Amino acid sequence: MRTAQLSSSGRAFAAILGDGSVVTWGNADAGGDSSAVQDQLKNVQQIQATERAFAAVLGDGTVVTWGNTLRGGDSSAVRDQLKDVQHIQATRGAFAAILRDETVITWGAGILGGDSSMVRDQLRKVQQIQATQGAFAAILNDGSVVSWGETSHGGDSSSVRDQLTNVQEIQANNGAFAAILCDGSVVTWGAVFAGDSIRVRELKTVQKIQASQAAFAAILKDGSVVTWGYADGDSSAVQHQLVDVRQIQATERAFAAILNDGSVVSWGDVSRGGDSSSVQDQLKDVAQIQATDGAFAAILHDGSVVTWGHEGFGGDSSIVRDQLKNVHQIQATKWGFAAILSDGSVVSWGPAPVLGEYSRVRDQLKSVQQVQATEAAFAAILKDGSILAWGVAHYGGDSSTVRRQLAPASAQEA
Repeated sequence: MRTAQLSSSGRAFAAILGDGSVVTWGNADAGGDSSAVQDQLKNVQQIQATERAFAAVLGDGTVVTWGNTLRGGDSSAVRDQLKDVQHIQATRGAFAAILRDETVITWGAGILGGDSSMVRDQLRKVQQIQATQGAFAAILNDGSVVSWGETSHGGDSSSVRDQLTNVQEIQANNGAFAAILCDGSVVTWGAVFAGDSIRVRELKTVQKIQASQAAFAAILKDGSVVTWGYADGDSSAVQHQLVDVRQIQATERAFAAILNDGSVVSWGDVSRGGDSSSVQDQLKDVAQIQATDGAFAAILHDGSVVTWGHEGFGGDSSIVRDQLKNVHQIQATKWGFAAILSDGSVVSWGPAPVLGEYSRVRDQLKSVQQVQATEAAFAAILKDGSILAWGVAHYGGDSSTVRRQLAPASAQEA
């Protein structure tokens, strides 16, 4: 029996159990109800999701979909073409599947990338696909790029087509794409307010790019940072501090950079984590940072956690501070955090409504292997294969209707 896997849409969970079957719960219109296709969900290998639907790839390379029919939950129009599927990518309302022959099949909301008819003949030898909320961009094996979907979200790259050569990777925020070329230069397209900017086209040493909702931050080879896009991405006030940057994380409207010395520099909307001055003296020896839509949580090398940002997004962890020791990793919804400790227990914090059933399941959260999140709920896989959920009920925080199916095999047999 293989280890269970969790996937999530915006408001529902889908768990692949050890036998390859699938259990779903949460908002029915977001994929929480898979009863109509339950008999088809066998030998499932992977699951991808839009905001309101799921797509499961089976062992034979075929695909089963469910959820909101207008957001990718109905693939009947392309069912016969969905064979030998290798990978699936998603916008907020459409799916794009790469087949073994490196062609692409799309379905879902046409304007959000579900209709690729205009570029179908160009979608050959596709290596990978990236997505904004409303458009797709495919990298071909010759390093060129083909994009489609909502024009205002990056679906039209014709204005930069000649520049899109030798593309190595693509990053995306809600409405724009940023492609890193093999020479370290960057090409952007999509919504101008979201990060399509001519000011980055002279960059030549970009190593990594991080995205917020409507801005980008690029780490250059020398450890400095260049930002562009919406005003919240403006790093000019802290530019002199952005040296020897190792990693960048982002909330919806702010960034936080970890420097090589373990300190942190943040910028952007101060109400969304852009101001870390109140905890600056605590932000030392930082190992990694996780983010909700409006707050950051930094794990230090000693396993403690420092948070900042809007308290309505988990920026205030004072109530659980004494419990946040030996933290191994952190997962986040839009509004709250869940930390897995080294002993396999979980500490969760954020606004009370977002925590939902946490107090009821807290003592059962032991030997936790993985935590997954929807927009407002968490689900944890335990070592024995069982799954527990908490958070807002109609976002997947209540798994009571499928509790028996999510119990360990020994309990089900009993």
